[in-house]
Amino acid sequence: MALPASRTYVDVHILQTVPPANLNRDDQGNPKEAYFGGVRRSRVSSQAWKRATRTHFTERLPAQDLATRTRRIGGALAKRITAMTDLDAEAASRLAGALLAPLKISAGKKEGDTAYLFFYGRRQLDAVAALVRDRATELVALDEEELTAEIKQLSVQKEFSTGHPMDVALFGRMVADIPALNVDAATQVAHALSTHAVELEFDYFTAVDDEQEKGEETGAGMIGTIGFNSATLYRYASVGLHQLVDNLTDQEAAVTAVEEFMTSFARSIPSGYGNSFAHRTLPSLVAVTVRSDQPVNLVSAFEEPVTGSTGIAAASASRLAHEHARAVSCWGDTPDFTAVCHTFDTTGDTAELLEHTFGEALSFPRLLGDLRAHLTDTLKQAAR
Repeated sequence: MALPASRTYVDVHILQTVPPANLNRDDQGNPKEAYFGGVRRSRVSSQAWKRATRTHFTERLPAQDLATRTRRIGGALAKRITAMTDLDAEAASRLAGALLAPLKISAGKKEGDTAYLFFYGRRQLDAVAALVRDRATELVALDEEELTAEIKQLSVQKEFSTGHPMDVALFGRMVADIPALNVDAATQVAHALSTHAVELEFDYFTAVDDEQEKGEETGAGMIGTIGFNSATLYRYASVGLHQLVDNLTDQEAAVTAVEEFMTSFARSIPSGYGNSFAHRTLPSLVAVTVRSDQPVNLVSAFEEPVTGSTGIAAASASRLAHEHARAVSCWGDTPDFTAVCHTFDTTGDTAELLEHTFGEALSFPRLLGDLRAHLTDTLKQAAR
């Protein structure tokens, strides 16, 4: 399906307060940081939150409708061939290698591994295995030259080029060796940044040896430190509905993918040191805008760090609303749709400002329902 002539971008703006935590560590084991607006900010990389989002998908969607990212695609394919046929593991492994050989994916250091992670749909791999299901015994009996000739006649590359699962359609796939297998990502995810300045802190901890006899030895059995910080984070992502339609070749599936992404992006959180900090929270604000011009990240609202004395989250929400209003006033690009879900006092100044800017506060399920209705109508209008 060709890309629609019009473009539709779904921008997601989230404010989320996280207590002391180490969500995403750097090479020193400390929380990642960035300088923005001249001060140090807490940072969570886009890769970390995309993985958390993909992991959240697994709790909501059937396993076969999802994708896997691995170097061990050969072993995964061999297991499927074994499950579909009477071949033993060795024969299935030989057949799997022959099926993947025409793709010419660079081999990794370990036998059977690829040189890089390959992102594929589980149903796609089932379809590749099904190509040899009925002839598996016959094919394995051939010598290498004959087997190669037979495999070349099969549509292995085609199976990986169609029927993309939701997570591949959203996040894309790059295969350096085979450009034909590349999938343009429909989603852009920004690094999350704190709306205010932060300072790195350290938790000094000890562990006691439970088997230590009383009076036998003093002191701890282990000591250590963990770096942490706490922050109100501004998180941003943009989904290109038009690209999703192209990747999934189905308009209803594309709208569902936006809804699932919104749910998992809002509810997920990186799990770094989760047992040590129990840092899982829900956002205090989720705002969505649908635009037909371009994605607009509103992080410039926080170029001057927030220093609110009555709460960082509320002051950050006010900044976000003002920045959105200024952007619309200055550039004249009024979004086609806006909606907001937040937890601020509905009689307070912050809530009134948000309502004036994004509309009345909705529950998250209501926000998703209204967004789905708008996107469905948008696609119907484009089809006329």
